[in-house]
Parts: sequence; C-alpha cells; structure tokens
Amino acid sequence: MMIIPDQISQAEIAVILRELSVALKSEGDVVELGCYAGQTSIDLAKTLRDFSARFADENADKNSDEKKKLWLYDSFEGLPEKSVQDVSVLGEDFKTGELFVAKADVVRRFKSANLPMPNIKKAWFADLTASDLPDKICFAFLDGDYYESIRDSFKLIEKKMTNGGVIIVDDYDNDALPGAKKAVDEWLAKNPSRKLYVEQSLAIVK
Repeated sequence: MMIIPDQISQAEIAVILRELSVALKSEGDVVELGCYAGQTSIDLAKTLRDFSARFADENADKNSDEKKKLWLYDSFEGLPEKSVQDVSVLGEDFKTGELFVAKADVVRRFKSANLPMPNIKKAWFADLTASDLPDKICFAFLDGDYYESIRDSFKLIEKKMTNGGVIIVDDYDNDALPGAKKAVDEWLAKNPSRKLYVEQSLAIVK
C-alpha cells in the first residue's frame, strides 16, 4: 500500500474524536466529506465501533438496535482547480491533482485495520445529491480544502444535521487555504443560530 503523509495532526484528531464522542449521543450517522487516504476515517471508525459496543452492552435488555454508520466521500482524483477565493498570500502550495489517492487504497486500509467497511462514494462534491447521504447526520467532518468544496459540503449536510449534531471543518485557521474559512463564515452568516468555536486549525460548529 502506498505511503501517504499525514494531513491532520494528532492534536487535531484528538479534538475531532472528542467532539465525535459527544455527537454520537444524538440521532444520525457520521459523514466525512474529503477522506483522502483514510487517516481520519480509521479513527472515526474505531470510535464508532467502540460506541456501538458500549451501546449494545448498556441496552442489552432493551432490545434496541442502534447502529450508526460511517459514510465517506472523495473525488479520489486529487485536488480540483482553485477558485479565486482560494488564492493565498503564501503562494501556490497546492496544485490541481495533488493529494491523489485511489479509493482502493482506502478500502485496503480498512481491511488491514479489521474495521467494518464504511459506505464509500467516489464523486466530486458538486455532483453529489441529498440521496447520496444518510437521512440524518449527527457528525460531519468537512475536509475539502477549497472554498467551493466546503460550500458544496454545507449544502449537502445542512438540512440533515440532527439536534446536538456537530460539524467540524478542517483548515479553517490555515492561511494556505483561505477558501475554507470564507465558505464557513458565509454559511454561518446565513445560519446565525449556529455557534462557532475554533481549536487548532479546526472550525467546530454546533
């Protein structure tokens, strides 16, 4: 399997998993838009597996069937073209087609980790429709890097988030990817009831 450099720090993963653990108490599934090589996906899946095991133990006498699922989405074609909103004062650090990973690599990573296989959809976010996502979402991790990718991700999930749900957007506080912050700020301006917290480079929306 190809070696992929980590795109998310361990400190950021700790924040993501902390918020996921809280969100799992709410109704709905878990989605990741922009899974890349599956680094974060594996951590999400492990947390989801552990939650499901605890839920089963705690509700063994209640005949409950709470099975939250993990859904992954990626173009698996590398980065798209930048829009004007993505131009950074730091220069051209990211190129079209960069960060390419095949879907098969993510599948192999899950098999190697002996984890349940998630629903994996290969598509550009702009080509996805509501029917491609679960009906209810308790946790969404958006890692699209660019303005249009994050904007399109919000459009896909905004009506599906349940009460108590959490949205996390990567690279919000990353000067090399200014489009991510712009997309988040525009969405929040239209949804003033949502609260924004920033930790590490992450935007946490509740």
